[in-house]
Amino acid sequence: MQNPDAAVPAAEPVLYEEFPQAPGAGSAVVACITLNRPQALNSFTRDMHRALWAALDRAEANPQVRALVLTGAGRGFCAGLDLSELDFTPGEGQLERASPGPVITDYFNPTALRLLALRMPTVAAVNGVAAGAGASLAMTCDMAVAAPGASFVQAFSKIGLIPDAGGSWLLTERLGLARAMGLALLGDKLPAQQALDWGLIWAVEDDPLAAALALAHRLAAMPTRALVATRGLLRGASTRTLEQQLEVERDTQAELGRTHDYIEGVTAFLQKRPAQFQGA
Repeated sequence: MQNPDAAVPAAEPVLYEEFPQAPGAGSAVVACITLNRPQALNSFTRDMHRALWAALDRAEANPQVRALVLTGAGRGFCAGLDLSELDFTPGEGQLERASPGPVITDYFNPTALRLLALRMPTVAAVNGVAAGAGASLAMTCDMAVAAPGASFVQAFSKIGLIPDAGGSWLLTERLGLARAMGLALLGDKLPAQQALDWGLIWAVEDDPLAAALALAHRLAAMPTRALVATRGLLRGASTRTLEQQLEVERDTQAELGRTHDYIEGVTAFLQKRPAQFQGA
């Protein structure tokens, strides 16, 4: 029986794989990034952030990669910051050495912004607990599929901190103020099924990675620029008036109307054949 905490290979904090479409289904590729410190519930060190950035660079450098899955090794998705990255040794300078501010500025914020701005749709495969900034990172993905035993925990209030890595914004955006406030203040565990019922995630599946990869393959075969533009419109809708949103829709539609995938999509529709999108 496989050890659920075993990592393969153990030395790499982040794993990167590419999965082509099924034969005859086009040339698009799905990238899968696995956070690979299962012995620490995939909590982040500085080196792990850098390894994740390198994996994202690799995905974005390959024009055939048109969707990305983010998951965790072992029994957890991600437990946020590995607190061993901070120095709590008593003595002079403890407050500065133990402060999470620098690691948030230099690592967690860039990671969250990078995931939110990828040129392709993203799917989180939440295989276990997503705690602290780990829950925030799951929410940076466009869609999320969770295992039945997975959970989301805003653990910050239990150690005297506030949600970070975009958590205070993302949680309110996804759930509304009342539910976001309760979860953030109490730090209670949100089970996967309740997260689905509340609208935090897309689906609960026995094999979240397989389900996320299947979703990603569907997305990868679609018009990538239109998907990413849709993401931007939806995320920014709450910051605009209806009149402003109508103008942004018009401008975006005009831009997409000049793309290969628009012409191909309409032509395929008229010819009653499957469209062959290129993501361009």
